[in-house]
Amino acid sequence: MKPTADTTARLAFAALLLLAAGGFAVWYQLDADRYAAYQVVTHDPVSGLIADAPVELHGVDVGRVERVGLVNARTVDIRLRVRTGTPITRGTIATVTSRGLATRGFTGYVYVALDDDGSDTRPVLASANESIPLIRAGPSRMVNIDTAISRLDENVGHMSELVRTVLDDRTVASLKQSAENLQGVTRTLAVNSDRLAAIIANAERASGMLDTQTIRSVRQSVANLEAVTRTLASNNDRFATIMSNAENASNQLRPLLQSGNAAVDSLQNQVIPEAHNALAGLESLSSSLSNTASRIDRDPSVLLRGRARPPPGPGEAR
Repeated sequence: MKPTADTTARLAFAALLLLAAGGFAVWYQLDADRYAAYQVVTHDPVSGLIADAPVELHGVDVGRVERVGLVNARTVDIRLRVRTGTPITRGTIATVTSRGLATRGFTGYVYVALDDDGSDTRPVLASANESIPLIRAGPSRMVNIDTAISRLDENVGHMSELVRTVLDDRTVASLKQSAENLQGVTRTLAVNSDRLAAIIANAERASGMLDTQTIRSVRQSVANLEAVTRTLASNNDRFATIMSNAENASNQLRPLLQSGNAAVDSLQNQVIPEAHNALAGLESLSSSLSNTASRIDRDPSVLLRGRARPPPGPGEAR
């Protein structure tokens, strides 16, 4: 029986499908041989990381993200396809990183960055519980426009609060006063520029004199001081003897000073009171003699009759 055109077309289409399936199987096997699968488990947010995102090792594109899945409420599972032969070791760390300001679109993208800290150069192998080797996850480095603007706004708020705290009314008034004072000083300097020039010239001349004369005198004084100190150092033993003799002399003078103190105490407590009493007696005696002299001066007959009054005469009352 001769096949019809419809049967021939169906057979050709089936052969084409078989050929495509075989080609796809061969391509898949070749691609599987070219790439190795790895797993990254992280607890950080991975906003913007999607399938087919690049995987870079030290900035070189080495693979793609195969899929991103949620394990639980706080854990994200990332599957990677990395080219066979890429040096993935136990010291390799996977970090979800954003490049650019946005996490999606032409202004930026999110990728997985692989870095090796060199702590362990052995290759990563799948454990007994896992079929895919696990790469350690590092903290995410994700900065997008929203985060940047939020941080900028927060920093601006802190700066505004700091400026408001520091530049209060009193401080602003002080700054204004300082600016006015500085303006007055600069105006005064501008007006007295000639005087300032003369002062600077005089200072230059004085510095020249200082260099030629005063410095020579200072050097001579330093040299003399050095000679004095050298002499003192060379006669150190003699100075020690002089100080010892002075100390002995002071010890010998101490009893003399103590006896002098005793004599002063005796003079103050005994002689001076007796002298005071004697002077008081002399003062009383001089007063009596003065009275007697006055009576004799008034009535010289007292020397003959004494102090007793004479008997009254005739006609005198007693």
